[in-house]
Amino acid sequence: MSKRREFLSGIRDELPILLGVTPFGMIYGVLALGAGLTPLVAQAMSAIVFAGSSQFLAVKLIGTGAPPVVVVITAFIVNLRHALYSASVAPHIKRLSPLWKGLLAYLLTDEAYAVAITRYNVPYPLSPNPSGDGMEDRGQHWYFLGAGLALWTCWQASTAVGIFLGTQVPASWSLDFTLALTFIALVVPALKDRPAAAAALSAGVVAILAYGLPYKLGLIAAALVGIVVGMWSETKWKRSG
Repeated sequence: MSKRREFLSGIRDELPILLGVTPFGMIYGVLALGAGLTPLVAQAMSAIVFAGSSQFLAVKLIGTGAPPVVVVITAFIVNLRHALYSASVAPHIKRLSPLWKGLLAYLLTDEAYAVAITRYNVPYPLSPNPSGDGMEDRGQHWYFLGAGLALWTCWQASTAVGIFLGTQVPASWSLDFTLALTFIALVVPALKDRPAAAAALSAGVVAILAYGLPYKLGLIAAALVGIVVGMWSETKWKRSG
């Protein structure tokens, strides 16, 4: 597949997810202004941080007068899950240039990862390559780029709309619920075997039980439990099979 077709396919496959991302970005823009951020700073956070969950948490802490060090550490903890994404993607992009790796690292978010890793995992007959690792570059990084840029553009635009609308968006719309729907739509299609289902179920249970932990540590606990359970389940079922 050509670079152009890969790029456009990435954009196309990301579009359905953007339906849930758009109101999420608008809500962030509204909340950022409510927390006392200027429009410029609110928009700059979307461009620099580019991570919805940590941005929401950061503006909430800023609005309550939390010390800057607490805001930074909390956002860092929430974003630790991206280390898991990078570990998953790294084998597929290791032969790319540092510029490509840096660009894709910047665009590596929940929604972009979910689409890109599915593309990387599509089975193809592999031809020999110099590294002998069984992984061939078929231009999927262009697909990743298309998906990531589509998400980035949507996030910046929806943030700007939220900043423009400000408090004019009525709370009765409950737009924040679309975030949960978006992540459900990302997770469910990926549950194709018992280890994946076990990992998702255990992580979900821990996330609920640990919801009250400070600084969103429940998210980290849920992620770690899900990883451990998934790895244990995969090993167990392989042995029994």
